[in-house]
Amino acid sequence: MGTLYYGDSRFAIHIDDRTLAHLAVVIVNKLRRGESFTFSWTKSRSEGHGRSTIWVSPSFPLHFEFDGNKSPSLNRRWLEELALVAGGGGGLVIVDEPPDGPGSGLPI
Repeated sequence: MGTLYYGDSRFAIHIDDRTLAHLAVVIVNKLRRGESFTFSWTKSRSEGHGRSTIWVSPSFPLHFEFDGNKSPSLNRRWLEELALVAGGGGGLVIVDEPPDGPGSGLPI
């Protein structure tokens, strides 16, 4: 289980390593282009259920921390779907990983 730390307060969002690796690529690419957006996720049972949303902007520090020491291969289709969702009015949300297709398995 990886962690995305948000802002100076180091607010922690727990996300599995594979999903976090894909989110990191999408988030960094959007921030590199100077784009701000919302990121919403469903909280786990231990966090009290429900849903949370943060505003992601180049002015807020982010820290991606992975529990595993090996980078997972990336699913190109999932990256494309996450980027498409992130560009919409609802902002970035975690969608299910599609099956690997041609061009998948990109190294991180």
